[in-house]
Amino acid sequence: MATKAAMRLPIASSKAALVFNAAARRTLFTSQQNSVFHSSRATPAPFFSKPALQKSFRRSYADAVSPKPKRRARRFFRWTWRLIYLSAIGGTAYLANTIYSLRTPNDQVEADPRKKSLVILGTGWGAVSLLKKLDTENYNVTVISPRNFFLFTPLLPSCTTGTIEHRSIMEPVRNILRHKKATVKYYEAEATKIDYEKKVVSINDDSEVKGDMTSTEVPFDMLVVSVGAENATFGIPGVREHSCFLKEVGDAQQIRKRIMDCVETASFKDQSDEERKRLLHMVVVGGGPTGVEFAGELQDFFEQDLKKWVPDITKDFHVTLVEALPNVLPMFSKQLIDYTESTFKEESISIRTKTMVKNVTDKYIEAEFTKPDGTKSLEKMPYGLLVWATGNAVRPVVKDLMAQLPAQKDSRRGLLVNEYLVVKGTENIWAIGDCAIANYAPTAQVASQEGAFLARLFNSLAKTETINNELANLSEAQEKASGNDRTEIFATMKALQKSLRRVKQIGPFEYSHQGSLAYIGSEKAVADVNWLTGNFASGGTLTFLFWRSAYLSRYFGFP
Repeated sequence: MATKAAMRLPIASSKAALVFNAAARRTLFTSQQNSVFHSSRATPAPFFSKPALQKSFRRSYADAVSPKPKRRARRFFRWTWRLIYLSAIGGTAYLANTIYSLRTPNDQVEADPRKKSLVILGTGWGAVSLLKKLDTENYNVTVISPRNFFLFTPLLPSCTTGTIEHRSIMEPVRNILRHKKATVKYYEAEATKIDYEKKVVSINDDSEVKGDMTSTEVPFDMLVVSVGAENATFGIPGVREHSCFLKEVGDAQQIRKRIMDCVETASFKDQSDEERKRLLHMVVVGGGPTGVEFAGELQDFFEQDLKKWVPDITKDFHVTLVEALPNVLPMFSKQLIDYTESTFKEESISIRTKTMVKNVTDKYIEAEFTKPDGTKSLEKMPYGLLVWATGNAVRPVVKDLMAQLPAQKDSRRGLLVNEYLVVKGTENIWAIGDCAIANYAPTAQVASQEGAFLARLFNSLAKTETINNELANLSEAQEKASGNDRTEIFATMKALQKSLRRVKQIGPFEYSHQGSLAYIGSEKAVADVNWLTGNFASGGTLTFLFWRSAYLSRYFGFP
């Protein structure tokens, strides 16, 4: 038994040595692995030194365990960086090309006396939208307006408190016209009369600098009336004399000056408490988007600036919004109306609904308030600043044109138009914007879409006339032609007739409501936006960011 045990020990140790030796040699001598392994069974190989074994095991273990380096992630980031780099180069090149094109416009085609003359009155949303999309090579275009710039009116309330500088929302009309293919004439003048029978527009130069000629007449073949509307006072005494309106840049500047005058006068030495409260009471009449946005901007101006500059006025400064209807923002959903009213309450802005102004003096307004039980009471409301932001009235030039047309005798709020925006009772006059009655709200969104529609219509009319002239010439040519020439002419006429039918397919104007937005102060806004088949109502800080981004993107991309 002892002999058998003694015989097993050398054999076992020999086998262990063979295993270790084979593992070590597997990496070093891969080409001779099988021959060494088989020969070691007959004659045990000598042991390697300890350092050599450790080194061999480390290399063998590393080859067996360590994974191959992953190159996919590195490749992904490398291509992503290349894409970003190329996009940055492309974007820079595009921006540089755009700036160059704006600074160096191409030469324009001169007016052709054989073409029809198209006269556009106004430089508002409707007129500029029309000019932007109109192919001016088809007509001799003339623009007449006392305002030589386009004004981005949705951001006008922000100019009253300095949130936005007024020059930032103005675009020179000359710059817009200079980038058209054909020459467009512009006269800084006010249209005083439209003579439909004679087809002329009487204009008058109302600028401070006048020349020898201050009034003249401009003939037209086609006329687009886009003069907008003026502020409505509803016949209330004292409104025009004592109120500040909010339609033009001059109005915003006047309001801005009046706010600071009220603050400084209230801080005057020995001013009574009652007079201080009156001077620091800011009243806004009109619960539409303009009035609501101005009230919010004014309260922000007080909270962020005035209260820090003049701490003494903190307890007396107050903003009140007056609205004749039962609630503010009537075009928004009930949910957003409630949210606006609760936000105003948090901001300490008073809302006086069902309140109608009856009289305005230099220091107070008389308003009729309807109580919950239906009874009415008259009260006086002292003010330092009164902003009138409600109602539109027809301009005198529009009233005069309406008086010339029997089809307009029943109209009171503007020019009645058909589904193609043609003024009823005329054939060659179109009206868009606030001066036209097209069963839509008088908003910038409506006017912009009307102007774009007229551009498509006029472009289509020009193409139709061109095709008809070509067809007439081909008709004469085919009478004199014969054989293959006549066949070719017939094929050309057939193609032109098909193109003519396609051009004439333009339908009547259809307004597409994109939604309503309004800023309500404290960096909050409300939005009632069309989404798929329904409306999406939202309010709060995120909506404010959407409101600002929507208007800024719209502004930078408009003219």
